[in-house]
Amino acid sequence: MQNYGDRTLTLVRGEGNYVWDDAGQRYLDAIAGIAVCGLGHCHPAVTEALHDQARTLLHVSNLYNIPAQEQLADRLVYLSGMDNVFFSNSGAEANEAAIKLARRLGNERGYAVPKIVVMEGAFHGRTLATLTATGNEKVQQGFAPLPEGFLRAPFDDPDAINQLAAEHPDIVAVLVEPVQGEGGIRVPAHDYLNRLRNLCDKHDWLLMLDEIQTGNGRSGKLFAYQHNDILPDVVTTAKGLGNGVPIGACLARGKAARLFTAGSHGSTFGGNPLACRAALAVLDTLENQWLIERAEKLGARLLQQLRQQLAGCDAVVDIRGLGLLVGVALDRPCGEIVEMARAEGILINVTAGNVVRLLPPLTLTDDECARIAETVSTLIQRFTRSAA
Repeated sequence: MQNYGDRTLTLVRGEGNYVWDDAGQRYLDAIAGIAVCGLGHCHPAVTEALHDQARTLLHVSNLYNIPAQEQLADRLVYLSGMDNVFFSNSGAEANEAAIKLARRLGNERGYAVPKIVVMEGAFHGRTLATLTATGNEKVQQGFAPLPEGFLRAPFDDPDAINQLAAEHPDIVAVLVEPVQGEGGIRVPAHDYLNRLRNLCDKHDWLLMLDEIQTGNGRSGKLFAYQHNDILPDVVTTAKGLGNGVPIGACLARGKAARLFTAGSHGSTFGGNPLACRAALAVLDTLENQWLIERAEKLGARLLQQLRQQLAGCDAVVDIRGLGLLVGVALDRPCGEIVEMARAEGILINVTAGNVVRLLPPLTLTDDECARIAETVSTLIQRFTRSAA
């Protein structure tokens, strides 16, 4: 189908923080499969785990106990502060599970149409429910009728959500990204999640955090909410959890963890032995190589270098980030910079039309960090001068 448009680059091999195309050209991967390959490509620990599991057992379904799944669940609840986990194949499916938890709670409370508060500029996936939760009319266009039950509020504005409470007594949850990724690496005020936690406690709502892009160490903590010393009721993760092997997880605690009962939700492939072995290897590597702490330091360094090198560039509106989620917002569309960077041997991405998005592997070296900052800064200056 034609949903991905024309693609002009064919990648055939990866190793570490680099990928190669079919002509042998090497690229520094500063987008990491859109925040997926946090350990870089073909990491030895993940590769060995996959080889070992492929020789042993690939799939049995959730009709049976899966030891690697149980080990991964134990590890995730310990690291996250949650109680239970549902495993899926993707971030969108993990968010679907979160939405179903909220709907089930609303049905238990007798609400005809339980409401979930979602944010302007959000991105939660492309299934019908997660598409509706997404704050982007462009990606929703052509898929009506969309499911009901979602209320939209401005991002980073808890007071606006509090006002919705008076108008909608059937709200059951707030679903939010700690940092909006597809929305342009929008970082809220530091106390934003704390205020949302207090608001949800006040109204007896679930606080549901979409950490598909921010999770698995990228923010400088395993989960971004750990910067705020709070616990959500539900948190979803995927992307970097499998380092390229599809796996997602919806974690819950308290009453949210008890809403699903036998037969109320399921997945054929979710949490299969291969994906869970990959995820266990990822968590081991993040811990053993201190990569989460390094992401925090590298992200701060990348921000500093970009700010220094782009100082005085009037077209730059903002340079922002948290850990190794970094965005440079311009005052104009800048999609051409992607091709310019590719010509310099670096893969980047532009999101929200005008934000250069950088999501490099957590295994980035100091020299590679400096190269990204210097190249991106030079290209932005060149682009804005030529467009003037």
